[in-house]
Amino acid sequence: MPKLILVRHGESQWNLENRFTGWVDVPLSPKGEEEARIAGEHMRDLPVDKVYTSVLQRAINTSKIALAAAGKTEDLPTERDEALNERHYGDLQGLNKAETAEQYGDEQVKIWRRSYDVPPPGEKGESLKDTAARTLPYFEAHILPDIKAGKNVLVVAHGNSLRSIVMALDKLTKEQVLELNIPTGIPLVYDLDDAGNVLSHAYLFER
Repeated sequence: MPKLILVRHGESQWNLENRFTGWVDVPLSPKGEEEARIAGEHMRDLPVDKVYTSVLQRAINTSKIALAAAGKTEDLPTERDEALNERHYGDLQGLNKAETAEQYGDEQVKIWRRSYDVPPPGEKGESLKDTAARTLPYFEAHILPDIKAGKNVLVVAHGNSLRSIVMALDKLTKEQVLELNIPTGIPLVYDLDDAGNVLSHAYLFER
């Protein structure tokens, strides 16, 4: 029974500073590095055959730290692709979330952050729907075939790219996904059958 392990990267420096990060390639904070290490310690008993990450360093380094802490030091086959990147926050990238709420209003910022199909301002701004439009085809073309081949797969990515995957796996509606929040550094493990259907899922631990 193959496993799919989803991990949102540890806290980044801009998470700490309460900034919209998106595609900006900021590093992990010291707390984020510790979250990655703790995630790895909880993954010691989980087999991993292949690793997928985004191309952003906070996801790449989370995977490296977690795998080292899990004792999985062998060179695992790894793919990195921007299809797994965080959603692009457009003109909001780099802005402080509280200051943005003061400027535009709490309700508008909540819509930009949590709605399914309303993108933030800016030509490159992506809604969750836009993010899913690149993340899910990649998942179905690359990750799902590995699972169907019986491999245990680790995916280290971002809040919204992972939300789009969970939305598909759990068959959530547009309304249900609005309440979905994936915490940093806590592995979410899916047990799947050979056809890729979900049998069960649970977080490895609670914080």
